[in-house]
Amino acid sequence: MKIGLALSGGGARGIAHIGVLKALEEMGITISILSGTSAGSIVGALYAYGYSPDKIFEIVKNVSIFRSVRPAWAWSGLLTMDGLKELLFHSMPENSFDILKIPLRIAATEIRKGEVYYFDEGELIPAIVSSCSIPAVFNPVHYNGGLFVDGGLCDNLPSKAIAASCDFVIGSHCNPISNNFDAKNLKVVVERSLLMAINGNTSQSKAICDVVIEPKELNQFSSFEMARAKEIFDIGYHYTIESFSKKDFQKQPA
Repeated sequence: MKIGLALSGGGARGIAHIGVLKALEEMGITISILSGTSAGSIVGALYAYGYSPDKIFEIVKNVSIFRSVRPAWAWSGLLTMDGLKELLFHSMPENSFDILKIPLRIAATEIRKGEVYYFDEGELIPAIVSSCSIPAVFNPVHYNGGLFVDGGLCDNLPSKAIAASCDFVIGSHCNPISNNFDAKNLKVVVERSLLMAINGNTSQSKAICDVVIEPKELNQFSSFEMARAKEIFDIGYHYTIESFSKKDFQKQPA
């Protein structure tokens, strides 16, 4: 049976995906195809390249996307992700989907057309950066004749990108919405508003999945709390180990 895994966007909360992968490996679950948006595209690419979950955590735990940016001159007030590009080139120097050990599809939003695009061939790193480019913060990415921004706008949990290519789809979703919210400042209000908007397209994506892994404890973390990376990793790992067993990732007889 071919098992697919879709990894959502979510900033620092995407560290939970690494814990989920570690737990799945320990259960003996082999992933045949991956998809990812934004943070999920980074984790998915590193795993598809061949890095172990523990090594992926070592690579990303001290990386804040906002420490890896550079001022942009083409678009006044926006930033580029040259620092992230350098990290990815160092970790995956071949910069090609062809080198990946597991097939991967990356979701990005083509901003001119207003629709999702799934990368699965050609250069790998521009596809990842496209998927991570938050509008109004980072420069849009010109790539393959398109203009791309964060994939979460259209498909934050890209399960439909892999559903036809596998027999069983697991969704790892790291953006639960809590009913208890303290509107203590503008930053948290904006972040929650974005999460609520993104979760609109995520509902359909969850319905495509056979199993959705969504640790509720992640609602206590901001998208920018990389300093709490180990806590986020542990939540993803322990939630998966404690909530699921290998039989949960098998097709049940009709």
